Amino acid sequence: MRPDRGLFGRPGEGLRRPLVVDSLLAVGYATTSLLLGMERPPTGWSDMDATGALLTVLTSLALVARRMAPVAVLSIVVALWVVYIACGYWPVVNSPAALLALYTVAATRTGRSVPIGGAAVGAAWLLAGLSNVDNGSMKTVLVQAVAFPAVVALIGRGAGRSAERSRELARLTRRLQVEQETRASQAVTEERVRIARELHDVVAHHMSVVSLQAGMASYVFEGDPATARRALDTIATTSREALEELRRLLALLRVGSDDVRAAGGGTDADTEGAEDAYAPAPGLERLDALLLRVREAGVPVDLEVTGEPYALPPGMDLCAYRVVQEALTNVLRHAGPATASVTVGYQPQLLTVRIADDGQGRVPAVDRPNVGHGLIGMRERARIYQGTVNAGPRAGGGFEVLLSLPTPTSGSAHDLRSP
Repeated sequence: MRPDRGLFGRPGEGLRRPLVVDSLLAVGYATTSLLLGMERPPTGWSDMDATGALLTVLTSLALVARRMAPVAVLSIVVALWVVYIACGYWPVVNSPAALLALYTVAATRTGRSVPIGGAAVGAAWLLAGLSNVDNGSMKTVLVQAVAFPAVVALIGRGAGRSAERSRELARLTRRLQVEQETRASQAVTEERVRIARELHDVVAHHMSVVSLQAGMASYVFEGDPATARRALDTIATTSREALEELRRLLALLRVGSDDVRAAGGGTDADTEGAEDAYAPAPGLERLDALLLRVREAGVPVDLEVTGEPYALPPGMDLCAYRVVQEALTNVLRHAGPATASVTVGYQPQLLTVRIADDGQGRVPAVDRPNVGHGLIGMRERARIYQGTVNAGPRAGGGFEVLLSLPTPTSGSAHDLRSP
């Protein structure tokens, strides 16, 4: 709860409305009060004249500043109302303005301001009753003097609490949005660094092939020209692939010098053995081993391959493998008791990989980056190769992930198997 800011303090941030709204409200109050004052008043009260009209207009105009200085406006309105009553005019004409000013104080202030303001309005109400005691009931006046200010103060206090909760919710929502954006950015950066390290292994594999083929070509250059020519062709193909992977790697690492240093340190290569350093990255050819591990973990999974399989660039092959791996990991974590299927479709210039399950467990949120990094990682991998990943719940239950990757033509891709 926001503490009281003093008798003439300004309302808290977020409580101000456009000045034109309160100006129109004041004009409306003045017009209504003047029309009411022109009617014949009850017995014992004087007809409104120029002085009464002036006091009515001043009382209404004070409401223009009720949000900027609510306590001060309440004091002015009550004072003008007391003068209006003392002049013998009908008090009902300006009572709504006093109640509205009290409502504003209750909605924007806490502490002593509210009870003091309510007591002031009640005292003015009693003064009105005493001014015409011969033509009215003091019991009724007393009840009104207590009930009306109390009810208005309670309603205003409730409105103030509701407004405060709304502002707090808005602040929390903005903070949550910033945190989500920060976490999403951090997740993308971490995933890029991880992908960069994997691409480093792919490039290292290419360079090892180039080195071995170059050594063989040099060794048999004079004795076996045909073998040397095949080795040179392999070097040309492999080096083109390596250059393409390097280009993607550099595009991936355009996130800042810190990320580049983290991805390019080479620490993993120093600590791994020679065989691991030059081992090819996993690809779709190793799906059987991956599916076997998933089945052993308790999820039946089937594999279907459509079209004529062809070789993929190593980085793209790794991308497809990792998407299948991450999707099946999500099945194990979120789907509960379920069965899964993996469908790999080879088309002339498009590779599609569909991973679906029929589980009824908690579905990971696709559009909330703070829930996890798996889907973010899938999309980052696919984007490197101009591909897409679509993930979401299935109509009949379960979850589905669809990877689409544009691939080289089957003929050029088939040549990649020659090394």
